[in-house]
Amino acid sequence: MTTTPRTRNLAAVTLLVTALAATACDHQVGVPSASSSAPAVLAPPTPPTTTSKASSTPAKAPQQPLDYTRLLLEGRDISSATDTYTAQPATPNPGTKTGAEVLLVNSDQTKAVNILLAALPDPAAAPSALQEAQANLATAVTGGQPQPFPVGSGGTVVSGTSPDGTKSVTVLLFTEGAALARIEFDGVPGQPAVRDFVTNVGQKQDIALRVGLGTTNGPA
Repeated sequence: MTTTPRTRNLAAVTLLVTALAATACDHQVGVPSASSSAPAVLAPPTPPTTTSKASSTPAKAPQQPLDYTRLLLEGRDISSATDTYTAQPATPNPGTKTGAEVLLVNSDQTKAVNILLAALPDPAAAPSALQEAQANLATAVTGGQPQPFPVGSGGTVVSGTSPDGTKSVTVLLFTEGAALARIEFDGVPGQPAVRDFVTNVGQKQDIALRVGLGTTNGPA
């Protein structure tokens, strides 16, 4: 059979088309086949899945009310080698008011110390609470004039006798942070509590309040 130039050209074109078709098939491996009637429609990309991360911060437990009975002085705090005091059971929230109260009596029952702690809304309420307590001093002690005293904030002391004259009475008032302290020293008539003892008890109670309430030194 004799081949002409035209025949050779047709054969070359046929071989080239076949090679391109084979190459195209190789690139389509793994690709979904398109529909014969319409071009393939690509699905929208799937948004990345987000996983909510649990908070690593633990939930805060509700704050418990402060137990003021834990801030009261105990008998051993005010006892000495010659005078031992014993505390009676403390009363929490006396008169339905937040705070605490305790009575400490010496061994021969001739002296007593009554400590009353009253919680205040905030330190800013301390001056007015102190003024109110000072105004009520006459109901507990007569015959003395209130004097400044170096304990806590606004420390005030007055010494005299009870209104019925049956005992000597010394009352110390002061504030510490958001708390008012009232300490009454009772004894036999004519023998009021000595200043050093009043100072010692007052300063120790002030320290107990300062630590318990987390306040700092100095006036509120």
